[in-house]
Amino acid sequence: MTAALAPPVRVGKAAVGALGLLALSTGALESVVTPTLPLLQRELDLSPAEGALLSIVLLIAGALVTPLAGKFGDRYGGKRVLIRLMAVVSAGGLVSALAPNLPVLLLGQVLQGAMVGALPLSFIVVRKHLTAGESKVAIGVVSGLFVGGGMAGTLSAGPVAEMLSRHWMFALPTIAVIGATLLVNRAMPADPPGRSHDAGIDWPGLLLLSGTLVTLMLVLALAPDLGSQPLLLGALIVALAAFVTGWVAVERRAAAPMIDLRMLARPAIWKACVLTFVICLGTSMAVFLVPQLFDARGDGYGFGAGATDIGFFLLPGAVAATLAGPLGGIGDRRFGSRAVVDTGVVMMAVSLLTLAAVHTEVWHLVVAKALIALANGLCVTAMMTSTATAVDPDDTGIATSLILVSRVLGYAVGGQLGGALLSAATPPGSQTAAESAYVTGFVMAGTVTALALLVTRTMNKGVKE
Repeated sequence: MTAALAPPVRVGKAAVGALGLLALSTGALESVVTPTLPLLQRELDLSPAEGALLSIVLLIAGALVTPLAGKFGDRYGGKRVLIRLMAVVSAGGLVSALAPNLPVLLLGQVLQGAMVGALPLSFIVVRKHLTAGESKVAIGVVSGLFVGGGMAGTLSAGPVAEMLSRHWMFALPTIAVIGATLLVNRAMPADPPGRSHDAGIDWPGLLLLSGTLVTLMLVLALAPDLGSQPLLLGALIVALAAFVTGWVAVERRAAAPMIDLRMLARPAIWKACVLTFVICLGTSMAVFLVPQLFDARGDGYGFGAGATDIGFFLLPGAVAATLAGPLGGIGDRRFGSRAVVDTGVVMMAVSLLTLAAVHTEVWHLVVAKALIALANGLCVTAMMTSTATAVDPDDTGIATSLILVSRVLGYAVGGQLGGALLSAATPPGSQTAAESAYVTGFVMAGTVTALALLVTRTMNKGVKE
């Protein structure tokens, strides 16, 4: 007979603040690539497709780590798994800082991808130590500080890379991650495990999902060159279909599936996942294309901006994303999740379509990017908080992991689509893509985002507190 577990210790502002500092530092580390991507492409001699791969490989790794992190956190305790995960992130940051070439930098980004799993682990800890109402606010604050870290990374990466080197722009936030992890380990009490330890790891499911993601990224990255190779394109599509079919079959039969398809089948969960994917796809198109347009030196378009200027131009968007986290949590409590998501979807679709038509001045891009970041933050935070507090506390990690995986997949697909569009529109021997590629990308993103309204119409309004 097992001994009864002690009730969880309620935590104060210091412990939640420590989680917030960790989110802030990991957000900074995650964001340094975006404003410096044109610089990295020049220094490492990367094509637009390779640049898009560099911008999303962290997210691809995160999509694989996050479900395992959430499951292990539910099973063994969020704090215990979080500390170990952040050790991997710290190692990845150091590898990225020391990387001499693209393959080593990609390895560092893969290791850094473990940071994506930190959010559901933070939510597990919060749910086990706070009431449902307090949890919504705390989750919104932690989410907001994560994107706030993105603001700090976006602003500082360019100056650090230009004045010191690209190596230091990874090293400095990695040092902050290490310090914040030590603080969390000291300030946050351990949370009791919530599940039996008997079930093993779903390795077949993990391998099949890895194959699915890698094949999908290959299709998107090679799309500009696959038109003349229909057999290769067909083989990749068949392989992708086989991976997806095999993964679904394995997950349905697994005793402890990597992703619980039964939970995914709940209307509230799958609708939130679809919305998150679509919204993040639209966001990531803008995240990739806007810095490229700032850097472009085309005839009548582009601004020839450097990494420092690009970081400055992206700062309002990072500020908006920071405010969106707490606002999304508060809006969910007061108006319900559907109202918040509807507002965000309309704001994002209008901004993307307007950007496709008007992008001749710097402020056009700055304002549109800020509105897109605000809309994305409102939507994702509202869906995250409503999902996290709608399931049993022992299922918090798994449920929020599904949302985060959808977020990651949306970002990955959108980024690769943007890279494929620019690669296809770059003439041989040129470094500058045609303006039509940017217009096409913004129109595609805006149209797909607008279609999300078809899903929001079937959502419940959500509980108002």
